[in-house]
Amino acid sequence: MEYILRLAVVLGVCALVAFAVVRAAEYLARYADARHPGTPLWGLLRRCRSPLYVVLLTVLVRWAYPVAGSSGRRSEVLDHVLLLCLIGGGAWLMVRVASAVVESSYARYAGRSRDPARVRRVRTQVTLFMRVVSVAVGVLAGALALVTFPSFRTLGTSLLASAGIIGIVAGVAAQSTLGNVFAGFQIAFGDMVRIGDTVVVDGEWGVVEEVTLTFLTVRTWDERRVTLPVSYFTSRPFENWSRGGSEMTGTVMVHCDHSTPVPLMRAHLREFLETCPTWDRRGWDLSVTDTSPTGITVRAIVTAKDADDLWTTRCAVREELVAWLVREHPGALPRIVTERAAPSRQDV
Repeated sequence: MEYILRLAVVLGVCALVAFAVVRAAEYLARYADARHPGTPLWGLLRRCRSPLYVVLLTVLVRWAYPVAGSSGRRSEVLDHVLLLCLIGGGAWLMVRVASAVVESSYARYAGRSRDPARVRRVRTQVTLFMRVVSVAVGVLAGALALVTFPSFRTLGTSLLASAGIIGIVAGVAAQSTLGNVFAGFQIAFGDMVRIGDTVVVDGEWGVVEEVTLTFLTVRTWDERRVTLPVSYFTSRPFENWSRGGSEMTGTVMVHCDHSTPVPLMRAHLREFLETCPTWDRRGWDLSVTDTSPTGITVRAIVTAKDADDLWTTRCAVREELVAWLVREHPGALPRIVTERAAPSRQDV
């Protein structure tokens, strides 16, 4: 009973001391954030208070628990548990600190850069870099935790001796997974596709929402998510509408009768585009691109700053041209002639 009371007092004192240190560190970070609002690092470091508390509490308990009079088997078990907690908390703290530093650097770069394409590229690289760091730290922490067990330490020699065979077998078994991992690095640092890019894959167009080491998520225009392995983008052709700039040019096809007043239709298109908020004023055109025995094909060309505005502009132009023809020139609408042709003089 006396041992339990001593241990409870030690744990309570350590918890209070760790809490006080963490609160002081959080106060300093908040003060530095207020003094330097242009540097987001201090605000991001405040997210490290939970892993910092775990690390401090574990260190204090390891240092102070002998005061409780622990000895023998119980002392060894408690020391081992605290060591595992210290390894896990240290890995957690390292990931949080690295994430704060990387996100702070990205935020400052995004605030200074005027090129949206570069910002999306850096964002993709930062996302993949943090995933690699998290996986590497997790693997290292797991390896250190296993080494603390005597049985795994004894098996270390035999495991190292068979590492070559295991590596070959694992490489063959995980060939597709490793291929996706390397493809992820190629996408991130080869600038093939970035978060926020508008792409067309398998006939579906959407915006790249997430990029990981093994898969890529595309959010389509109707809010569906299409998940593809990253190796898809390194082995198959795809359209990237944001490559080299997000501005786009689109076409609107209207089928009309041969009697359509094309000059008036062109002038009306110009007047309508002046009032269209999604037209970026870079260019426009209207011309007859095809003819057939039953009518003509009129093509309107419009531009917009991105894919979403282009879709809206094309729909608006199509609706306006059809409504204008119905209202002003109904005879210019496409017709199917079913009446008998008038006899010629030779027939008479």
